[in-house]
Amino acid sequence: MAIFWPARLTDSYNFSFWATPSYLRRTKPVSFVWPVIICAVFIALLGNVAFATNILEKYPLVKGNYLFLISLPIVLVCINIILISLISFKYIIKPALIILLLASSSTAYFMDTYNVIIDDVMIDNIFRTDIGETLDLLSLKQVLYISLLGILPSIFVLTLNIDFGKKYSSIWRRAGLMCSAFIVLLATMLLMGDTYASFFRENKTLRFYANPSYSIYSMGNYLASFYDMGTREFVEIGLDATLPLVAGKPKLVVFVVGETVRTDHMSLNGYARDTNPQLAKEDIIAFQNFSSCGTSTAVSVPCMFAAHDRAHHNKAKAETSENVLDVLQRVGVNVSWLDNNSDSKGVALRIPYETYKTGATNPVCDAVECRDVGMIDVLPKYIPKAPEHDALIVLHQMGNHGPAYYKRYSKEFEIFTPTCQTNLLEDCSKEEIVNAYDNAIVYTDYFLTQLIESLKKNYPEYDVAMIYASDHGESLGEGNLYLHGLPYMFAPSEQKQVPVLVWLSDSWPERETTIGRLESKVDTELSHDNISHTLLGMFEVQTSIYDSSKDLFAD
Repeated sequence: MAIFWPARLTDSYNFSFWATPSYLRRTKPVSFVWPVIICAVFIALLGNVAFATNILEKYPLVKGNYLFLISLPIVLVCINIILISLISFKYIIKPALIILLLASSSTAYFMDTYNVIIDDVMIDNIFRTDIGETLDLLSLKQVLYISLLGILPSIFVLTLNIDFGKKYSSIWRRAGLMCSAFIVLLATMLLMGDTYASFFRENKTLRFYANPSYSIYSMGNYLASFYDMGTREFVEIGLDATLPLVAGKPKLVVFVVGETVRTDHMSLNGYARDTNPQLAKEDIIAFQNFSSCGTSTAVSVPCMFAAHDRAHHNKAKAETSENVLDVLQRVGVNVSWLDNNSDSKGVALRIPYETYKTGATNPVCDAVECRDVGMIDVLPKYIPKAPEHDALIVLHQMGNHGPAYYKRYSKEFEIFTPTCQTNLLEDCSKEEIVNAYDNAIVYTDYFLTQLIESLKKNYPEYDVAMIYASDHGESLGEGNLYLHGLPYMFAPSEQKQVPVLVWLSDSWPERETTIGRLESKVDTELSHDNISHTLLGMFEVQTSIYDSSKDLFAD
């Protein structure tokens, strides 16, 4: 326990949360400059495999690229020295270096394994990840990464007897170290000015793989978003909204938020494999050209229910503003959110919400996880048999959440084989990954069909509609990319093109005319921006925030 005991306040050479134990204080002190340089070199050379791999794809080992490729490690080391120097103060150097090493080792694992980028959106996803999602990502390889690149060098840092010298000498040494690193960095880049100019202009995404510089920058953006939220007042929207009295039955709309399904793996959208065998028998309108608001759940779900569009969406605005569900609830629609995913990402904060992730609430659970179909069994709890008002129920699926696609369906839905039975996708063939992913879509096909059958049989008191929209797509190894979450402007279409399906009951008002309008738009370029206006239009809500040109049901 001595190694974690705080140093006395009178110790002049070191004061940190993890102070040097007394038996190591007799060892020769080392200047704080050396731990900074060693950590900078260590992370640059061992924690940037993904950066090197992506660089070599654009700049292969040929004669004209040798000098540039040699210069890149020098640039990385210099950047790391400057960044680490900024946190290398007398009282915090050890915990700061340890946190940096542990964070960079985890960043290296995810970038090396899935070729993802750790930006502010991905950091937000990390903090929103629940225990189930964490366990899906956990692997022996991750433990090895964190142990070898994080824990072992952290132990080395703990054992150092670090000497900062006198107060002003440490300031000058830090300034000298940073200036030296900056001069070397500048000289290296100026000597190859044309190459670096082309590198920054034409290959912007490559620098996003630099570890830990880009993740530190992203963490700064993430923390800045909280300041942005703290300076904003909460905004109520649609205060002028009214719900006119309409003759006939009340409406029941069930909106299914899908998870991680890409449009080109739906047979309803032309995929060669029959991933929608049961939905194909229903009267389904399938939109062919629908793009998501983001490439992660944390962005797309709040955005699809927002009154503003994707171009004006950000985390601060989403969390300090009402959404369309608030407006519908205010005018008298019974709104509920049922969740078999991590959570609603802030959308359902002000409406009735229930999680169905555990057997305590979900009646359909097995040894692997609780299934989406369990939410169908509890629907009667949220739908009055003698309705006086319209109702909107949102079902948030577990869907195709990766990388453990094989967990997302029960054994009887394993139609395509062999399947990837691990979360380490690089250990599986492309065929095995796609098979597991497609099987999960087959299960969603079953879930949606069971939902439609339940709506047909059990709720004749309503005019019923079902809408399904996936939150984002998924990369399955194309271009060596896996999962999702790349910055939107650089993300491939596989992460942005999503399926959207509509089913209407026989009694839906002006059903044939409405179906004709929907079918006329199936090939039109649409997006999540259409969803909130469509929901307002379906319930005939009159408000200034409604835009009929974005309503899928409107003429």
